[in-house]
Amino acid sequence: MTAIPPTFPADGGSWRQQTLQAGLDLLDQGLTVFDASLHLVAWNRAFLELLAFPPEMTRIGAPFEDFIRYNARRGEYGDEPEDEAVRRRVDLALKFLPHDIERTRPDGRILRITGQPLPGHGFVTLYSDVTEQRRTEQALRQANLELESRVRARTAELQRSEQQMRLVTDSIPALVAYFRRDRGYEYINRGYQDWFGLDPKRPEQVSARAFLGPEVYEGIKPNVKRALAGESVTFDYELHTVQGETLSVRTTLIPDRTADGEVVGCFELTFDVTEQKRSQALIERAQKMEAMGQLAGGLAHDFNNILTVIIGNLAALGDARPQDQLVSEFTQPAVAAARRGAELIRGLMTFARQQPLQAAAVDVGALVSSVVRLVRPALPACLTLQAHAGDDAAWTWVDATQLENALVNLILNARDATPGSGRIDVRVRCSDLDGVRARALQLQTGPHVCIEVQDQGVGMDAATLARVFEPFFTTKRHGSGTGLGMAMVYGFVRQSGGAVDVRSTPGQGTTVSLWLPATEAPAELPALDEPGHVPGSARRGVALLVEDDGDVRKVVRRSLLDLGFAVIEAANGHEAQEILAQMSGITLLLSDIMMPGDIDGRVLARQARERGQAKQVLLMSGYAPGIDTLTDLPLLAKPFTTSELAAAIEELTV
Repeated sequence: MTAIPPTFPADGGSWRQQTLQAGLDLLDQGLTVFDASLHLVAWNRAFLELLAFPPEMTRIGAPFEDFIRYNARRGEYGDEPEDEAVRRRVDLALKFLPHDIERTRPDGRILRITGQPLPGHGFVTLYSDVTEQRRTEQALRQANLELESRVRARTAELQRSEQQMRLVTDSIPALVAYFRRDRGYEYINRGYQDWFGLDPKRPEQVSARAFLGPEVYEGIKPNVKRALAGESVTFDYELHTVQGETLSVRTTLIPDRTADGEVVGCFELTFDVTEQKRSQALIERAQKMEAMGQLAGGLAHDFNNILTVIIGNLAALGDARPQDQLVSEFTQPAVAAARRGAELIRGLMTFARQQPLQAAAVDVGALVSSVVRLVRPALPACLTLQAHAGDDAAWTWVDATQLENALVNLILNARDATPGSGRIDVRVRCSDLDGVRARALQLQTGPHVCIEVQDQGVGMDAATLARVFEPFFTTKRHGSGTGLGMAMVYGFVRQSGGAVDVRSTPGQGTTVSLWLPATEAPAELPALDEPGHVPGSARRGVALLVEDDGDVRKVVRRSLLDLGFAVIEAANGHEAQEILAQMSGITLLLSDIMMPGDIDGRVLARQARERGQAKQVLLMSGYAPGIDTLTDLPLLAKPFTTSELAAAIEELTV
């Protein structure tokens, strides 16, 4: 811009006026003074520089209109017509009103124009270049807008993140929370609402002592102290929900530390491990029952042989001297006691899953209804027994007689556990077991039939529940039972490919659930009340008796002789094979299953059948692992009488 020389009054003025003018020219702001007739009285150099007026225009008495018209001609007022722009601005100036405006010149410079009226009419105007100031302000406004936009975006992002985090934590099947060092909660997920009825939106109102209860809270308090001291802890305990459930839970507390290591709070994660603990208990119970079953099976084998000898010899003695009252007086109680022992052994064999089963497709609903009708008269009048068979067909492959016995046993147990008035409900339902539930019961996934026997009795504590399936364990008074009932139910159901689940709470009753694999209904239903077969007389012929125990062999040999057989004996499978190979015309092969050597009764019987070495094959055993797989070989359980042997042989001829 061309330098503009200092301006002085046209008439030279006084030295004072010249000094004043020089001072005005030193100002950064432009200045003009117009009188009441809008003629220029004073100005400074900054005015000329800021508005780019020619120096020759500035003189004492220069009309205000000249400056306005000059601006209009060079486009300072845009497209507004020149005369109109000049007239409007001159008329406005003549009003001598205070004004403070900003105007952007064509070159982009922003001027702030401030005018104030003067005493005696006229006005003074200041002109300031605010271009940089406005640019700075605009930049600040833009920066603020961008910052606000980023803050809004970040806030929205944080809100979305918080919503997503809450959605995640609410979806976890666990309690998730955070509490400060003063134990005040800052966050809880929806699990607290489900379990305790608390509002996740108001964590500050949550009190652990209140929702857990004083007793539970005092129990976990030491673990909370350890966590706030900086130690990660995991602990198990039981709590009660608002629905009245008692849950076994596992809580983990993780300390929240600042950068300098100070603990300011704790993250809390609590899982429901009720089913997990039940699964562990079932597995431990199954392992214990398996070991006890092996022991019971071994005992059953030896005792069956012993009882076979005792019963056989006592029966033979009684038959030899039927008229001797003294003999009868001693042998009959002994035989009766031996038979009671045999029944106990059969119970042990059922528990050990070594009792042969006569399995078939069974309509569980019909069977349950029949058992309930049978047992109801045996219950006291104050006790209600009700069957709930359901509308869905429920079929399973099972020994119907054994299932009936199991249900009768469970109903009578429920009766004994329910003193006074009450009710027993027997329910049948179909259920498709998923992986979690199936693993807990040690079953395969898929469709199953569940039979529940529920009572309102005294219930059982944890110690009693842990031993409920043990043989000879009973809570009844002495002499009221053998303690084999539940053990037999357990063994039978497990042998049938199912599981038994018992849930009980002291004072609230017991529910025993029998789970059995479901099967399709048979195409042809068996006829009901079909008359049984009446056995006829046994055929005579040669019987090959294979038994490693000499005493048992003597007793069974005597029975075969009484039935009219000629008897050849063998002490093991190899001897029997040699006899079968060398001798034809064997009518009956009667063999024990368990024998020393690599040829047991099953191998021997199948070979004899395949080679046509014996017309009839019958196995006998007091204990045989895997006995439930003998679907193609007839079996007679030890101990047995001569008449029971005759009936079994008669069945072979049918």
